[in-house]
Amino acid sequence: MHTNSKSESYAAAGVDITAGYRAVELMKAHIARTKNEGCLDDVGGFGGCFGLPIAGMEEPVLVSGTDGCGTKVKMAILMDKHDTIGIDAVAMCVNDIICCGARPLFFLDYIACGKNVPEKIAAIVSGVAEGCVQSGAALIGGETAEHPGMMPAEDYDLAGFAVGIVDKKKILDNTRMQAGDVVIALPSTGIHSNGFSLVRRVFDIDNNPDSLYVPCEALGGKSIAETVLTPTRIYVKSVLALLEQVDVKGISHITGGGFYENIPRSIPDGLCAKIDKAAVRVLPIFDLIMKTGSIPERDMYNTYNMGVGMSVVVPAAEAEKAIAILKANGEDAYVIGEIVAGDEKIILE
Repeated sequence: MHTNSKSESYAAAGVDITAGYRAVELMKAHIARTKNEGCLDDVGGFGGCFGLPIAGMEEPVLVSGTDGCGTKVKMAILMDKHDTIGIDAVAMCVNDIICCGARPLFFLDYIACGKNVPEKIAAIVSGVAEGCVQSGAALIGGETAEHPGMMPAEDYDLAGFAVGIVDKKKILDNTRMQAGDVVIALPSTGIHSNGFSLVRRVFDIDNNPDSLYVPCEALGGKSIAETVLTPTRIYVKSVLALLEQVDVKGISHITGGGFYENIPRSIPDGLCAKIDKAAVRVLPIFDLIMKTGSIPERDMYNTYNMGVGMSVVVPAAEAEKAIAILKANGEDAYVIGEIVAGDEKIILE
């Protein structure tokens, strides 16, 4: 803990640097949970150091991803619950890099806030640490910036980036995909971290925040608040297990843009993912959004994951084995479609 560093003038301008030091001290116990074999130093220096685990790799390749949580942060602020939003920040990054076949190594976060309340910052970082534990990544550093006058005192935003590693020969290559391959769904835990501007409009949350906490029959008695703040599922460990045993030809992380934007990203030219909408296990929250906001079904599938957080393409002969492996690793996986010849990249019918 710093004892000599204090600026009354800076504090008068709205920035309390001692609060930053206090926040770092509070978050250290959470960060310690994430340490893995590559960690070389403690948090607090000018850069995070990490030793690359390249044993057994012929041509190691680093894979990086960066993202934030969008306006889901606004929901966390409204509900004054800050210990899960960090899971979302990690998930949005590590779920992206696993689509290349890369194992996450480390993560760094960035928190911008109107006022640094050390306990709140530590709560946010506790969620980041939990996301790192779930994905096997080390939290090797980060930054908290106090922005008085730029954002209200109670506001903050959270973003970060992850770096992973994969042997070049094992980077997923969709050029081997062919008609007849099977599309498998990995269920989501809910809305994850996309489409919250529409959620807030549909439920008029900004003008009627109390509506968040009313038990909702359509959600099995849970409130909208409890449902929408559910953290993004992290698929890293289950997908890594799958990659070791099955010929995976493509993976899509279904985020903003839903099915129509994300599944085509793993489909090569000349092929199309034919998705059976009747097979998709749509979660109740999406039905509620669609009915409450009179949202067209296509817009829903072009905005939300609809209950499918990730899709995986495997040969038809290995589909049963793939589902068994995924279920053994905690994913209630199931088939939602197949790969066919065509130029549309995706068809939902």
